[in-house]
Amino acid sequence: MLLRLADPDERYSAVRLRSDLATLDYDRVGEEWTLDVGAAPVTRLEYELELVSADGGSECVCDPGNPLRAPGAFGEKSVVLLEPYEPPAWLGEPQVEGAERELTAPGRGLGKDVGVRLWSPADAKDADALPLLVANDGPEYAELAGLTGYCAAMIASGALPPHRVVLLAPGARDEWYSASPLYAGALVRGVLPAVAAEVAVRGAPVAVGASLGALAMLHALHRHPGAFAGLFLQSGSFFVARHDSQERGFSRWARVTAFVQEVLAGGRGTGAAPSVLTCGAAEENIHNNRLMAAALGDPLYELRDLHNFTAWRDALHPHLTGLLDELW
Repeated sequence: MLLRLADPDERYSAVRLRSDLATLDYDRVGEEWTLDVGAAPVTRLEYELELVSADGGSECVCDPGNPLRAPGAFGEKSVVLLEPYEPPAWLGEPQVEGAERELTAPGRGLGKDVGVRLWSPADAKDADALPLLVANDGPEYAELAGLTGYCAAMIASGALPPHRVVLLAPGARDEWYSASPLYAGALVRGVLPAVAAEVAVRGAPVAVGASLGALAMLHALHRHPGAFAGLFLQSGSFFVARHDSQERGFSRWARVTAFVQEVLAGGRGTGAAPSVLTCGAAEENIHNNRLMAAALGDPLYELRDLHNFTAWRDALHPHLTGLLDELW
């Protein structure tokens, strides 16, 4: 696929595509800049353009020549769809009506409470004991990855039984999600009891997380075996020194890598519940995700996308569906 940017007035001295892949330079051809992305190792690519002006100044913008946009936690990006990409079929399928309520759970030791949004099928009564999903970065998972829409579609189709979803606000994300014993304790001793006091819950919940949120769910289960019946971990930030030196500046690098090494060595809690992992095959995190999947003895599904909420949305079915069908 050929990307084009018109520049008849020669405003730019260079045009570069910036994404989670390597930076790619456009070529000037006549009155436009062009770049062939057909050989990219993905079927869907989110990107920005770096426009370098003749005086050396530059700015990063969405591609003015491409109307397709993808939402993200840090704003919109341009997106190009390559063969054989197709969005998930459930996006166009019927969904049950849902209802939400806001809760506050005690964040013991965190310095603040944990914000909780509880999603349920609209016809569910509080006394109905239903299975439970618990998602880190919950509001973003719902808004940018369509998590509650997916659940509503799966319930409507009969692929999954009626269930509820706990959407956890991230708070001080880099601190809470970086293998923090305080966050693990607040999740298990604060959030889960607060939800159970509000509605009836059937069995242990299933935890969902992406990036650092996946790491935090794995850590919580390792520190509190039995807290979750299963884990769905997407593009987990399972940093190891030999693959992730670019992350050494992260404030909790030492704590994260120490925990990951403990799991890789078969430390306490390893294999405490079945897990399913997904990760983009061209992501920086793919190497540490392969190590983690091998250590856990659980499947890793490699995707032709990168580190973003749409990629995580696209992997919900059949991968999360299969895990929940097995557990529920």
